[in-house]
Amino acid sequence: MKKKSNIYYAKEIIKREIGSLNRTLKRIDSSFDKACKILSNVSGKVVTIGLGKSGYIAMKMSGTLSSTGTPSTFIHATEALHGDIGSIKRNDVVIIYSNSGETNEILKLLPLLKLLKCSIISITGNTASSLAKYSDITLDASVTREACPNNLAPSSSIVCALAISDALALTVATQ
Repeated sequence: MKKKSNIYYAKEIIKREIGSLNRTLKRIDSSFDKACKILSNVSGKVVTIGLGKSGYIAMKMSGTLSSTGTPSTFIHATEALHGDIGSIKRNDVVIIYSNSGETNEILKLLPLLKLLKCSIISITGNTASSLAKYSDITLDASVTREACPNNLAPSSSIVCALAISDALALTVATQ
């Protein structure tokens, strides 16, 4: 049997990611609009939090928000637990990224953020998760399958979280 070409695999992976993005596009609803309103009216800063691959998307979101005029900072979830949560204030909005919505470090932060009375927006692949239930607004970045041929490496889920983030930041920039 002839091995498939690199070009074949590349196209299949990109097709899977496009399929996931099309699913994400269909799930943009009133929750997205509410998140935009919260971000447009923030009187403090936007704090993005994540861990692992989700942390990279959170970091990028913070950079995009800052570039488009919304004060923002990224805090790594573990660093937040070790004191950096002190930089989050009552009038801040927190966007939390977690594909599973059950990441231990993230879950430990939630009661602290509620005490601070921060608005919490989650971008997660699991809308039934503890994170989603704790959030004021949840945006659905779920995928039926990762683009990874073995369905292991975060790929489609990361692309969807990134697309939602860009849509949020750039929509807010138009306000």
